[in-house]
Amino acid sequence: MELYDEFRWGLIGPGRIARRFAESLESIPTAFLNSVASRDLQKAKDFADDYAAPEYFGAYGEMLLRSKPDAVYISTPHNFHFEQAMMCLEAGVPVLCEKPLTVNSRQAQQLFNLAKAKGVFLMEALWTRYLPVWREAKVLVKSGYIGDLHMLDSNFGFSFPRFSEDRVLNPHLAGGALLDIGIYPLAMSQWILDSDPLDVKVHAVLGETGVDELLSVTMMYSGNIVSRFSANILARTTNDFWIYGSEGRIRIHENFWEGTRLTLIRGSEERTQHFPFRKNGFEYEAEELMRCVKLGLMESPDMTEAHSLGNLRIMDRIRQEIGLKYPFED
Repeated sequence: MELYDEFRWGLIGPGRIARRFAESLESIPTAFLNSVASRDLQKAKDFADDYAAPEYFGAYGEMLLRSKPDAVYISTPHNFHFEQAMMCLEAGVPVLCEKPLTVNSRQAQQLFNLAKAKGVFLMEALWTRYLPVWREAKVLVKSGYIGDLHMLDSNFGFSFPRFSEDRVLNPHLAGGALLDIGIYPLAMSQWILDSDPLDVKVHAVLGETGVDELLSVTMMYSGNIVSRFSANILARTTNDFWIYGSEGRIRIHENFWEGTRLTLIRGSEERTQHFPFRKNGFEYEAEELMRCVKLGLMESPDMTEAHSLGNLRIMDRIRQEIGLKYPFED
């Protein structure tokens, strides 16, 4: 099915992640970057020039009013997502917003309520769920190829530069390991298991700026299935994802959130498969939004309102347990 004769993307927040998204559009024949908005007009112009976008703006509302894109991709820091997504939905423009959709479940619920009231598509940009290697992993799990599930085990850790003003360490920008990188092992556990945990246990190290720099989380699901993960910004870990069943196990090789290799181990069988990206991996979530909008859907089946809210409620719970509240939260 052809997605569109022409699909014009707008972009809010022309930073590093936005570049990957803009480059991914080059692999979708019917899609192109039409407009870029930033509070810094020169930054918007430079980004637009780099990706041949014909329009750029120094105000988000101006882009929505004058450019009228078919959808907007939001890639600003987490704490700005709520306000910017709200603006797009009010303007009737479909939204693909970087993860996490908002900093807490209360904000996300307000966005979904508005999206439904306006009849506008809203989707959290959790790109890992659309990658070919993860699609294969879920097929294998659901087919029972590795038997009954018992445990998921994953890590996401890097040694980040120690600049106190850096977004990752800044509580005013909703910094810390959980919302920035911990969301990946959490959200992929949720996606594989198709349910919310019955219990969550967490240990954390809070740094001098007050944000979480290291987390160790154990989630217990029905059927006595456990997902155990760590997320940290202090040290590089082995960043792969293991799925253990009674008859075998699956390994998504590092870096699992952008993985292209899967190893299946079952009895004496061990085989590794490669699932290369068509471009850089961001193209799949862009295509999914385009597909859903063309079909008149209100959400993607792989990133529903329930999925986003479920993930955020667990993160709310984790933050409450470790005593982490951002300065701008009520």
